Amino acid sequence: MIAAHPSPPARLFGKEPPRKIAIFRALQLGDMLCTVPALRALRAAAPLAQITLVGLPWATSFVKRFHRYIDNLLVFPGFPGLPEQPLHLTSVPHFFSETQRERFDLVLQMHGSGTLSNPIAALFGANRSAGFYLPGQYCPDPHTFLLWEERAHEVLRYLRLMEHLGVPSQGQHLEFPLSESDYRALQRSDLSVPAPGSYVCVHPGARMPSRRWLPQRFAEVADRLAQQGMKIVLTGSAEENDVVRDVQRAMRMPALNLCGKTELGALAALLAQARLVVCNDTGISHVAAAVATPSIVVSCGSDPQRWAPLDQDRHQTISMDVGCRPCMHRECPTAHECAQGVSSENVAALAVRLLDITAGITT
Repeated sequence: MIAAHPSPPARLFGKEPPRKIAIFRALQLGDMLCTVPALRALRAAAPLAQITLVGLPWATSFVKRFHRYIDNLLVFPGFPGLPEQPLHLTSVPHFFSETQRERFDLVLQMHGSGTLSNPIAALFGANRSAGFYLPGQYCPDPHTFLLWEERAHEVLRYLRLMEHLGVPSQGQHLEFPLSESDYRALQRSDLSVPAPGSYVCVHPGARMPSRRWLPQRFAEVADRLAQQGMKIVLTGSAEENDVVRDVQRAMRMPALNLCGKTELGALAALLAQARLVVCNDTGISHVAAAVATPSIVVSCGSDPQRWAPLDQDRHQTISMDVGCRPCMHRECPTAHECAQGVSSENVAALAVRLLDITAGITT
């Protein structure tokens, strides 16, 4: 079925909202955090519903952290044509049997434009479905599916879907709930972590190299901030050790390297107590926004209109407008113009200005 016109509002959430809801979004941390405002609205509209995330294996920890909004996880085994994880083909028939046994009242397709994800979600066997579609592509229900707008902001996109279904917004802000165990884990990771508010976190990694700004320029910014009296803490996952070491070797000032030493909760606690975060446009930028720590985000390759933090006072995004953006290459096939075009001087100036603002000083 192909929907030809914009859908009128579909009020699925009235006096008797759906009781069993599946959310299909098998994506990484930053993508998941961008849906938290929609999840918050959904839970407020359906407080008694059993809400199941169909997501990647890592999302076990996401469901645990956001237990107020999500009850269960069904691990998605992958599907031909979806790049987010290796395909476990032998698990696919069992997965669809499992989703169909759940007898969901509603499945929310929140895994992109719908070209592949709408047919996948249709196989869940839910009574109703909602989400997004591209013109001329498969649209399961013209009343509950919205046209996909490529450059819509990712947070606002899913709030718009909720509102279309009769779910009022509960605010656009991100969340990342922290517990005492997260702060204890941070202390166990390294007892030399600086005092809260005395340090800047510099996070030079990203899942795809094409999304990474240059290590030498991260180092130059970190040195400039150290000269302003800030302690520098370098962060990253274990897989990002090489790029973090490159930054540390290029620095003239000392830095504490916590790369690979912090679980996600401990890392979020570290960011929450930082004065500032300097990072690429990756999951950590959304964590910084969620814990309300000011940040400078260097956007290489991705679309800042879609992914930049909504609070543009607390979070500054800097990017170079190039014709090949947004880029889906893992490695840049040209000269990485989007990274080369962002100078360390401009990023450092923004960072110093944001430090001044957070200290109550306007420049």
